[in-house]
Amino acid sequence: MKLASLFKDHGVLQREKPLPIWGWAKPGGTVEVTLGRSKARTKADASGRWRVVLPPQRAGGPFELRARCGAAEQVVRDILIGEVWLCSGQSNMGMVVQSCLYAEQEIAKSRFPGIRMFNTARVATVKPREEVEGVWKVCSPDTVGQFSAAAYFFGREIHRRLGVPVGLIHSSWGGTVAEAWVSRVGLQREPSLRVYVENLDRFLGPEGERKRREIEEAVKAWEQSIPKDPGNEGEREGWQRPDFSDTDWPVMELPTGWQAAGYDFSGVFWFRREIEIPAAWAGRDLELHIGACDKRDYTYFNGRFLGTYGMEDDPNAWKTPRMYTVSGDEVRPGRSVVAVRVFSEIYQGGMIGPADQMWIAPIGAPSSERIRLDGKWRFRIERNFGKTPTAPPVATYGEGVPNTPTVLYNGMIAPHVPYALRGFLWYQGESNVARADEYRTLFPALIRDWRSQFGQEELPFYFVQLANFQSRPKTPVESHWAELREAQRLTLERVPRTGMAVALDIGEAGDIHPKNKQDVGRRLAACALALDYGKPEFVGSSPLPVSAWKSDEGVVVRFSPVGRRLRTPEDRPVVGFALAGSDRVFVWAKAHIQGADCIVLRAPRIAEPKWIRYAWADNPACNLYGSTGLPASSFEIPIPYGQWMSDSQGGRRRKSKTR
Repeated sequence: MKLASLFKDHGVLQREKPLPIWGWAKPGGTVEVTLGRSKARTKADASGRWRVVLPPQRAGGPFELRARCGAAEQVVRDILIGEVWLCSGQSNMGMVVQSCLYAEQEIAKSRFPGIRMFNTARVATVKPREEVEGVWKVCSPDTVGQFSAAAYFFGREIHRRLGVPVGLIHSSWGGTVAEAWVSRVGLQREPSLRVYVENLDRFLGPEGERKRREIEEAVKAWEQSIPKDPGNEGEREGWQRPDFSDTDWPVMELPTGWQAAGYDFSGVFWFRREIEIPAAWAGRDLELHIGACDKRDYTYFNGRFLGTYGMEDDPNAWKTPRMYTVSGDEVRPGRSVVAVRVFSEIYQGGMIGPADQMWIAPIGAPSSERIRLDGKWRFRIERNFGKTPTAPPVATYGEGVPNTPTVLYNGMIAPHVPYALRGFLWYQGESNVARADEYRTLFPALIRDWRSQFGQEELPFYFVQLANFQSRPKTPVESHWAELREAQRLTLERVPRTGMAVALDIGEAGDIHPKNKQDVGRRLAACALALDYGKPEFVGSSPLPVSAWKSDEGVVVRFSPVGRRLRTPEDRPVVGFALAGSDRVFVWAKAHIQGADCIVLRAPRIAEPKWIRYAWADNPACNLYGSTGLPASSFEIPIPYGQWMSDSQGGRRRKSKTR
């Protein structure tokens, strides 16, 4: 007698919806399930699987859920009835509270027994599974540090606003592609996506043997091409010593990745920072926090080596904040020097923070005594390895390989079907960024697939648009990240019951995992509160373009929703718009707000504007908001566009067929 994965102590069931309860028992055995005053009976089928559906329940609890078959019984305790959301995606959904902004304070104030999270074990499997490991954890300072931050901050907002329990089923895997999260049936429904299933079948069959060997050899050759640390040349030169003169070294503002600072290569960088030790600190042991270092750091205080930490020690070392102890024997009043050697052989590199985890102070001292270490550091390049070698374009398919099509749906979503839900949250896209055109089909297919699998075609699906990342361009550019954001915006436009949290203003140039997950959660919650929970005081969407036309003043773009009006911070000039003619060569446009909801654009160099872009870059300079504080989405649209266009002859508006 066994209940399915999600039916465990401290769980949350969806209020006001029929409640499927299922599990396994002796084949043919009569199973009785009770929850409070509700009761249902059924018989297990020939395989032993059974399922009942209990009637809708009001929010409340705690209750006991009991399932009995003959003498066998399973009792699940401390069950609450409330709102249940399935939260999935890649590493930005997986990023935990203890790694986010103001983690210490957030953990300290996290006593919310009405919020529970189920962390789904990571399983990649070619065949759908019925069971997956995981437990429900009650939110408290002891547990919340390992909660998905985006999901938690969403759930906290819902819990506070509605006053009901919230259950968050967290099922994510960093670095994964969207097609891994779609079922076999979901991919086969879309003609352009069937190739994934065909390739998977071919790859796992006999004829795939040769292909697997080729890929394994390519991966091995790629791994061998990645540079190794040639040795600590800077230490031999004395760059760690306090008496070394670094006055000719340039300055870099930290935290950041050095690629974001304009050094687009892998290598070894040294960073030095002078600090003034107060007399009261003399002889006291200090704690030195330098934030996360991507990938390995070698840290010194006044020339004394304190320690090193890197990917060989922990695969997450690149994003793990460092803390070292400085012996009181080394602590004297006056000038001291912190030196950090950072080695990164691939992808990004640098001292990436966050800023609030870069400081030095006596052990146990109050935060008011800390000397902050974010800001200007001297730096020097020890090694330039050149551009990161390109990974093989096709990963190995198969059991346990997370970027194989269907395997994450099979291992991490299928076991939860058909649990009663309020809806889905999704934070993914980085791993599909080079295939944005395909994402326009793939992402809607995923949404339709999950709704179909759970048997609820109208389940809300709210997602996070990719945040700003990497260096900021000075001229209009093409951008894979902007293309992916546009695929997300078009999904919002074309798929009903969806909502999008725009994150263009809360990313970090040097870190693909921005620490501000509080605003991510709040913006996702605004979608739900406005669209599902009937809270009229919430606006569930950022400003989006709804129409564009030419007028005597220039090109006009109308937005909705804007709250009371469009605005910019401190009423600064609007930036981020570009115009192009039919040749699609974009130039910056001058822009100003007209009325409550329109932007007027002019670019004298473009005689016949045909296209408009806004915030079109990996890390765009843009500053348009609605009065609710939500930033406008990036977009590319033609002229004319939308439901209405201008009649330039008579100044009237008429319906347009352009979408």
